[in-house]
Amino acid sequence: MSKNLLAAGLLVLPVFFSGCETLEKARSADECESRVYDLNRKVLELSRQKEELAARNAELMESSRDKISDLEKAKNDLADTLNKELSDYKAKLQMTERGLVITFMAEIFFDSGKVWIKERAKPILRKVARVLNNDVPEALVAIEGHTDNQPIRHSGWRSNWELSTGRSLSVLHYFTEECGVSPRRLSANGYGEYRPVAANDTAEGRRQNRRVEIVIIPSKIKKVGK
Repeated sequence: MSKNLLAAGLLVLPVFFSGCETLEKARSADECESRVYDLNRKVLELSRQKEELAARNAELMESSRDKISDLEKAKNDLADTLNKELSDYKAKLQMTERGLVITFMAEIFFDSGKVWIKERAKPILRKVARVLNNDVPEALVAIEGHTDNQPIRHSGWRSNWELSTGRSLSVLHYFTEECGVSPRRLSANGYGEYRPVAANDTAEGRRQNRRVEIVIIPSKIKKVGK
C-alpha cells in the first residue's frame, strides 16, 4: 500500500511543479503587462508635457518677437523725433540686451551740480514720453543717472551718488506728473561715477560720463528671464 502511495505521489509531483511553474509564468506575464501599461501611460504623459512645453515656448517666443518689434518701432520713432539731439551727439540710441537705451548728455537737461530740469529740455522729454506711451505702453522704463568722478565741492550734495539719483528722480517725476507715463512702469537709479563709459582723465571723457540713460525694458522678456 505504501508503495502505491509513493508511486502516486511521485506521479503527482511533476504535475504539481508543472502547475506552480504555470502559475509563476502567469504571474510574471501579469506583472510584465502591468509594467508595460504603466510605462506606456508615463510615455503618454511625458509626450503630453512635451507638447505643452513646446506650445508654451512657441507662445513666449512669439511674444518676445512682438516686443522686439515694438522696440524697433520705438527706436525708429525716437530717431525721428530726436534727430537734432542725435545729430549733435548729445543723445544716442542703442538696442542692447537690456532693451532700448536712450542716452542723453547731462548738460542737455541740467546745469552743473543741479537736478532741476531746464525749461528748454522739457520738450525733449515730452517727445520721449509720447513714444513710451504710444509705441511701448506696457514696457518697463528704468531711468539711470551717471556722473564723472569729480568730487562734489560747491553744489551741496553729499556725493555724486546723491546727484545722479536726484537727476534720475527729476526725470521720473516729470514723466509721471507732466507727461502721463504710468508710475507703475518707472524706476529711478543713481550710479554716480561708478559706471563710466569713457576715461575720466579728459574733459571729453568726463562729459560722456555725465549722462542720463532711459532704458525701455520689454515686460514680457523680463518675465521670461526670471
